[in-house]
Amino acid sequence: MQKYVKKTVAVSLCVGLMAPTLVACTKSGSGDSKSEKVLRIATTGYGNDEYLRQRFTELFEFANPNIKFEFISTSDDRYMYGGRPDPKEKPKDPMDKLKEVMTSDSPPDVVMVGYEQLPDLISNNMLKQLDQDIAKDKFDTSDIVPAVIEGIKKAGDGKIYALAPTFYSSALIYNKKMFDEAGVQYPTDKMTWDQTFDLARRLAKGEGENRKYGFSFTPENMGDDIYYATRMYTAPLDLKTFDDKGEKMTVDSDQWEKVWKTLLQLKTEKILPEPIDFSKRGNSGPNENPFDYDDFLSGRVAMSIIDYSNISHYTNVMKNVANIKGLTAFDWDVVTVPVHQEAPEYGGRIGLDGLMGVNAKAQNPEDAWKFIKFINSEDWARLKAGTSSNLVSRQKYIKPKDGAEFNIKAFTTLLPAPSRDNKIYREKPGLYDVERLGSQKFQQVVQNKQQVRDALKQWQTEGDAMLQKIKENPNAQFDSMMQGG
Repeated sequence: MQKYVKKTVAVSLCVGLMAPTLVACTKSGSGDSKSEKVLRIATTGYGNDEYLRQRFTELFEFANPNIKFEFISTSDDRYMYGGRPDPKEKPKDPMDKLKEVMTSDSPPDVVMVGYEQLPDLISNNMLKQLDQDIAKDKFDTSDIVPAVIEGIKKAGDGKIYALAPTFYSSALIYNKKMFDEAGVQYPTDKMTWDQTFDLARRLAKGEGENRKYGFSFTPENMGDDIYYATRMYTAPLDLKTFDDKGEKMTVDSDQWEKVWKTLLQLKTEKILPEPIDFSKRGNSGPNENPFDYDDFLSGRVAMSIIDYSNISHYTNVMKNVANIKGLTAFDWDVVTVPVHQEAPEYGGRIGLDGLMGVNAKAQNPEDAWKFIKFINSEDWARLKAGTSSNLVSRQKYIKPKDGAEFNIKAFTTLLPAPSRDNKIYREKPGLYDVERLGSQKFQQVVQNKQQVRDALKQWQTEGDAMLQKIKENPNAQFDSMMQGG
């Protein structure tokens, strides 16, 4: 608690010390700085008003006391995370609601959306292009990391329609000690997946509880459930389960067969961690490893995909490893997530946080741009760099925390993988069941009940039948089928 208070005081002092700089940063082009104004921000599900204010707007409000914010949420919690709508009720789509709000008589000035939603708004001419404002104000974007600025430009055919002050990313973490003991060279940035898997084979050794594994898609022990854990493997390939209309399956293909065989081979060769039977680990006590669930920290796996938000946790654990029974200290570092030879610029879990653009129908476009420019500025990044669990988009202020030393550029190099707008899942919730059917077929192959291509053909056939029912009734549900799978 005392540490939290000290941190809060430190942040408050930072805000106070930086206030003159922040105010100066917002003065240019601000127009009338005395009359009270309202900036309206529309979101599609970024948390409550308090979170948004603390996360994005409070510094701007402090520097611009005449500007107040009003938040408009267009999300419907009932349709998030595969939720079930009322079968009698026509599904309502948050993006459709956002578009209605953006073109209403009282439109928002700023819109905050997910990266996958950006192309839709751009293609419908609903966002103001920002390149002209950027040039006019000489707003420097050269220091924004490629993962952010190039991803944004790709969505806008080379033009900028939005900016994101922070982002989250993943990298490949590796145990130097295990590599040294095996006499194997460390992994490198932008290795292909095949090269990574070959390294993993050279690291895997031992049997039973003493088995050391080469690679994992996540540090937490996933056991047999590798189907969903490998989404990042297929995402850069833009490998789809069904067509864009959700009417025809696309899984009976050579590419899907190759993917499944590659992943299953890793399991067959015991390159991926086996499930842990925690019931045999004994009762919790002072002698039990509190991080037994983590294959990487526990030294069971040589390489794993890790999110940047977990880095501080790993750093702190290693600093205190002498006081943690069951753990052994080791050095580690990170490189970029492996890439596919067909798509070498795309990485794993990379997301733009706080992606905001100016509504083409904004009533206050000048202050809207002023706000977006402010939260994407160097001053904002300098203040937030040490307090955010995500990475700030300004490269200059991306540095390891707590005195750690590692290849932090591994988190900033690759671009976000192509992603499908979740709108189709909101319109047709039964599509989640189509995906779950694939997981069942995959498990049947794992259990040697089917061959890969036969399982994919079954998924294609049964999935097509499900898609037809969904076409006839967008709210169709398949709970009984899923339970029987």
